[in-house]
Amino acid sequence: MDSWARRASGLMLLDTHVLLWFREGSSKLGRRAGGLLARTAAKGGLRYSAISLMEIGQQLSKGRIELDEPIAVWRQRVLDDGINEISVNGDVALRASELSGMPGDPFDRIIAATADCFGIGLMTADAAMLGWRGSLRRFDARE
Repeated sequence: MDSWARRASGLMLLDTHVLLWFREGSSKLGRRAGGLLARTAAKGGLRYSAISLMEIGQQLSKGRIELDEPIAVWRQRVLDDGINEISVNGDVALRASELSGMPGDPFDRIIAATADCFGIGLMTADAAMLGWRGSLRRFDARE
C-alpha cells in the first residue's frame, strides 16, 4: 500500500463530481483514485455530503448534467450501493464559515467542512479545493 492510500485512513468523502464520476464509471476518474475508491467502497468507507444532492439538483435544472432517473431514485441507488450520506449539521455549517482562504463556493465550503469535521479525506478534482492551503487531507481524483 502506498503512502497515498495510507493517508486515506479507511474513510473518504466524495466531492459531488467525484460521486457522479464514480457512480457512472467515468474515465475522468484517475486509475489510482479509482482503485483507492474501489478498495474503500469494499470496506464500506465511502461517504458523501447531503449538500451534494442540492448541487446535483441545481446542475440538473440548469441542464449541465443528466441522470437516467429521478434524483430521489438515484440517491436511493447510491445509498443501496453502500455510499453513506452525511447530513449537514450546525458543526459543519460553523466550520464552513471558518475555513480561512477557502474558495467562496458554498457547496465546496460545506463539503470541505464536512470532511474536516468528521476527520476524513476528501476526494476531489476541483483545482481550487486542491490548492487551498488548509490542513484537510485531499486526494486528486484525476490521478
